[in-house]
Amino acid sequence: MKRMSSRSGLIAAPMLVAAFSLLLGAPGKAAAATIALHETGSTLIYPLFELWIPDYQGQHPDVAITAGATGSGDGIAKAIAGAVQIGTSDAYMSEDASEQNPQILNIPLAISAQTVNYDVPGLTAPLKLDGPTLAGIYSGQVTMWDAPEIAALNPGLALPHHQIVPVHRADAAGDTFIFTQFLELSAQSWDDATGYGTTVNWPFVPAAATAIGNGGMVQTLAQTPYSIGYIGISFRAAIAKTGLGTAMLKNQDGKFLLPTPDTIAAAAAVLDPRTPPDERLTLVFASGDESYPLINYEYAVVSKNQKDALTAEAVRHFLLWAISADGGNAPKYLNMVGFIPLPDFIRGLSEAQIALVQ
Repeated sequence: MKRMSSRSGLIAAPMLVAAFSLLLGAPGKAAAATIALHETGSTLIYPLFELWIPDYQGQHPDVAITAGATGSGDGIAKAIAGAVQIGTSDAYMSEDASEQNPQILNIPLAISAQTVNYDVPGLTAPLKLDGPTLAGIYSGQVTMWDAPEIAALNPGLALPHHQIVPVHRADAAGDTFIFTQFLELSAQSWDDATGYGTTVNWPFVPAAATAIGNGGMVQTLAQTPYSIGYIGISFRAAIAKTGLGTAMLKNQDGKFLLPTPDTIAAAAAVLDPRTPPDERLTLVFASGDESYPLINYEYAVVSKNQKDALTAEAVRHFLLWAISADGGNAPKYLNMVGFIPLPDFIRGLSEAQIALVQ
């Protein structure tokens, strides 16, 4: 099984003191932006950063934050290389990668989910799917929409006799990590040689297509009749706008569920207590009647060793704000993207990791 910016120039001492005062929330006159923080990575969490940044910078005008949706694999790679202060990923780093890069922290910022979506003309009722059937579709063993495997899960539903077009990500994606991990955990038929990860060697399926980013997945499915794919829940508005269907997924206890705040929270409640201090843990395929099977932590991938004390303080301050129930984890942000806040226990673990950033 696979397991998977900087300031330029010199700052005079008075400006340095003022910057520290602003970061710590001390009263004083707002200064021009002097600290640059760059984030890139997960396309799933990117819509949340778009909500966060304007509000945070409004409160802290001395900090300039940029965000990029380049894929979880790129976020991890750039954080390791020191090219960004904050990488983001839907996937935690593998054991090997963590051992090779002990300076890198995996810090949960919130809990998100993934949907399985389809473009089947004429199909109005919600489609029910499970891990083994999805594994069959993505391995080329289930090729038609009216295949017995799909019909058995959807009795009485009129399914078209048409070839399925499975779509997967072409970039290194945490969404691929989550989806393939679900196949690995729920379907004995999923090839161990394929396993799971941000990138995998997908089985050859003649009808398959690829897309880059969650936005690319939405667009490709919308433009490809009879297709199916996996998309981060933060793109639910785009999914609804394009008219794509969202599958009810069979969980470990045999119930078919859609992702809602309640079903995401139910799954998190089962697995959150098992989270270790380094917080690298899968939340996929949790047990429980009401547990939606495709949920995950959204990680900030951050080096303990920042280039200077001022940058480290800015990183710590922003991340603490992001996970605060009164800050970035407030409902006004998370509800917009379909995420749920970190439970207090996990927030405490994240705070302990954030304190390591120097």
